Amino acid sequence: MRPHFSERFIRSYETAPLHIQRAFDRKLDLLVANLRHPSLRAKKYDETRGIWQARVDGGWRFYFRVEGDVYQILDLVPHPK
Repeated sequence: MRPHFSERFIRSYETAPLHIQRAFDRKLDLLVANLRHPSLRAKKYDETRGIWQARVDGGWRFYFRVEGDVYQILDLVPHPK
């Protein structure tokens, strides 16, 4: 599997704090290796549109689609509590 980044994600990533960028980079490596890695806590977020959600840390999430052998990374956002 390989990642592809949306324009929206790129803007979100660039404005995220540096420690979140680094945490996302580590989680992306885990995602590419194993969608079911326990620390990702990946789950279907929107079944109709095929969007998944995964955890960056306790306060941030990223959203993606699985399209063939590509992870379409859609966005990186703070998680509302």
